[in-house]
Amino acid sequence: MASQKIVRKITSSSLAPIPVGPYNQAVLINRTVYLSGVLGVDVKTQKLVEGGTVAEARQALINMGHILTESGSSYDKVVKTTILLNNINDFAGVNEVYKEFFTDNYPARSTFQVGKLPMGAQIEIEAIAVTGDVETKL
Repeated sequence: MASQKIVRKITSSSLAPIPVGPYNQAVLINRTVYLSGVLGVDVKTQKLVEGGTVAEARQALINMGHILTESGSSYDKVVKTTILLNNINDFAGVNEVYKEFFTDNYPARSTFQVGKLPMGAQIEIEAIAVTGDVETKL
């Protein structure tokens, strides 16, 4: 039996900040997109936006959108997110921003308070998404 080749495509958007370590913005395996953790970094300055956790969350989600688009996906095709918070007390504020980008049929999600994030960030968000035509059943 011949084995089928799995396609692994590295995705990078110039509209999102460059990674701060030895990793890619996203990797597409067949129709599944694995996004690395995204910070609230301004692509022009390569520095965290000012304004705290909520501002960083909004910028991280904007950055995520650029990576999703470059990968052939979108917010409505995200199936799982993981949010890492410097302070779990920011959970409610992050939820309000999150609902601006994920408007219904929300993805599965985990949220954790962590000890420390890269660049002194208050929040980091990673995601798994799919590409192609998607039908949601409730």
